[in-house]
Amino acid sequence: MPLYQYRAKEGPHKIIQGYIEAPDQEKAFKRIEEMGYFPVKIEEAEQDQEKIPAKLKNKKVKSQDIIIFSRQLATLIKSGIPILRALGILSEQTQSKAFSMIIKDIYVNLKEGVSFSQCLSQYPKIFSPFYTSMVQAGEDSGKLEEVLFRLSDYRKKREELISRVRLAMVYPLIMGCVGLGTIIFMFTFVMPRLMNIFNDLGENIPVPTKILIKVSGFVSGWWWAIAAGIAAIIIFIRMFLQKQEGKVFFSALILKIPILGDLMLKKEIALLSRTLELLIKSGISVLRSIELTAPVIGNEIIRENFIKGYDELKQGASLGRTLRHFKVFPAFMTNLIVIGEESGKLEAPLSELASSYEQDTEESVKTFTTILEPLMIVSMGLVIGFIVVAMLLPIFELNLMVG
Repeated sequence: MPLYQYRAKEGPHKIIQGYIEAPDQEKAFKRIEEMGYFPVKIEEAEQDQEKIPAKLKNKKVKSQDIIIFSRQLATLIKSGIPILRALGILSEQTQSKAFSMIIKDIYVNLKEGVSFSQCLSQYPKIFSPFYTSMVQAGEDSGKLEEVLFRLSDYRKKREELISRVRLAMVYPLIMGCVGLGTIIFMFTFVMPRLMNIFNDLGENIPVPTKILIKVSGFVSGWWWAIAAGIAAIIIFIRMFLQKQEGKVFFSALILKIPILGDLMLKKEIALLSRTLELLIKSGISVLRSIELTAPVIGNEIIRENFIKGYDELKQGASLGRTLRHFKVFPAFMTNLIVIGEESGKLEAPLSELASSYEQDTEESVKTFTTILEPLMIVSMGLVIGFIVVAMLLPIFELNLMVG
């Protein structure tokens, strides 16, 4: 279908422009009018512009924009506004130009008779299979606004949980960079100014100072090799982590680290339980819900074991009893799932699990940062303290010799 570029008036003063697909120019004119605009200029897009919808499908949209979109769309539908008009309103309200064009494209496809969930599925990098399946369940049950509210709340809680964990991970990185920066400053700025004093002492230099001089000399002379080595290690690690075996190795390593491993496990179980609960509550079958939940899990070890449980569930086994075979899943989780399966109300124990592990994750983040902060300070203090003492010892000895 041809792609047309248009300029149109919205109200007496505002001019907007965009792209629209239509069989011909006359249909494009009518569609723009139906969107509530007055067309000023319509012309067929050039060849390079025809690629714009494909480019939009690869665009990344902020999670916050999707949260706002879901909540506002749900609010408009609940207020009795038809979904087409609601999408037209939201396409003009969003601050992201790319997301605005995507909403307009969804509007056009929806107007042609394509279902809302199918329109969303054309943008898999923005609306995941989990999101579109939820929307489809809402369409089938006639409770689309309710599902959209749930999606908005779910994504908000998920982002908050992931954000807390990320902040806990960023703290040691910042501390390490500050400590490394301080050491580099001492080696490059302070040490060269003290070398004359050290040379005057000859062989009477204290052992800590000798160590510091050798390290400083090595860093000064071979800084390019050190920088190249660090860059090579970073590149190797990144390439390794892009491979499946690298992801599995890193995931297993993370789970084995004291405190941090416990924190990551609780975070993953909280997300897994909340996602599964939301899907089942929306009327999606247990098997399909598990299939959609698997991609949400970030840790490869937990995901692989969860998928194994899914494979056995397809053969008629119990999910909770299957997950018991994998040591990575806590007994509290598997027992609650078994109880839910036996009662036929799996979403209730999943909700309890999600709430419990979300709270445990917050407490683990506090514990992690509380323990890590003094550890990092002491470690950095010891390293910097050694450097300072090693630099000051010769000065003290020189003062004693003069005295």
